[in-house]
Amino acid sequence: MKIYITDCDHDSIDIERKVFHDAGMNVTLCQAKSEEEVIRECGDGEILIVQYAHISEKVMEAMPQLKYIVRYGVGLDTIDIPAATRHGVLVGNVPDYGMNEVADQAISMALAFERKIIEMNRYTKEQKWDYTHAIPIHRFSNSTVGVVGIGRIGKNFAKKMHALGFRVIGSDPLIKQTPELKEYIDIVSFDQLVEESDIISVHCPVDGNKNLIDKKVLQKMKPTALLINVARGGIINEEDLEDALNNHEIGGAALDCMMNEPVGKDSPLFKHDNVIVSPHIAWYSEESAMELKRKVAEESVRFSKGEKIHYPTNKVQA
Repeated sequence: MKIYITDCDHDSIDIERKVFHDAGMNVTLCQAKSEEEVIRECGDGEILIVQYAHISEKVMEAMPQLKYIVRYGVGLDTIDIPAATRHGVLVGNVPDYGMNEVADQAISMALAFERKIIEMNRYTKEQKWDYTHAIPIHRFSNSTVGVVGIGRIGKNFAKKMHALGFRVIGSDPLIKQTPELKEYIDIVSFDQLVEESDIISVHCPVDGNKNLIDKKVLQKMKPTALLINVARGGIINEEDLEDALNNHEIGGAALDCMMNEPVGKDSPLFKHDNVIVSPHIAWYSEESAMELKRKVAEESVRFSKGEKIHYPTNKVQA
């Protein structure tokens, strides 16, 4: 099959090339991101491995031989899934490559906030050596963590926060309480989660959850609560978040994902001392990056051989 990597900003594609070489296949790297570039440079492709490229119905109509698209990562924002299904194009992703890293980023942000590490680092360096500036700090076991979205990453996060001593509650319309979940998380309504949590960590997809955390939700949160987003920009209404911070309606926010990335340093959210920001880095470790590259190639090889892929996101007729 004709296999293209539409675009990739990694240092190399040596890992992908090795997987294909070992399978007796070749892959061609382009740097095509726009619809026109993909059509021009990858027009005879049967398999596309995509990082940022926009794969619309227009692209699919111009590529009648296209059979499979796999994305570097989890999100599928730039791929028209309904159009792919109509055109008989299977779409896949790699939803598990960085689940430990994303959960660990949320945990790191939560603990930094709970123990006031960033605040006290700054105060100690700039003002004086005085622990009383941090008062009050509470034991983890006195705090409740709310998990919004209980998929792979949400469960990973919940198990680890429970192990640290936090009371953990979660909300997900697709998840019901089970004995296995009960060991580390209690399923509650979204409203109960918002009202009871000292930390709310977002782990749901943006699809179907745009502006889930809005003015009404923020006003229901505890005035000391931390809001964490390591999922996707757009789940939190950032204008409403800015108002909530200005009005001291919540304790702070920790954001790895935001709208309109990359976000400029003039973002009004960045002026708040109680906002922690990282540049969509939660997915990253050396190990997760290598795992992602290997898995997109392995999925492509499986598809080429007529084998069942591990991570389909739509259904098409054979």
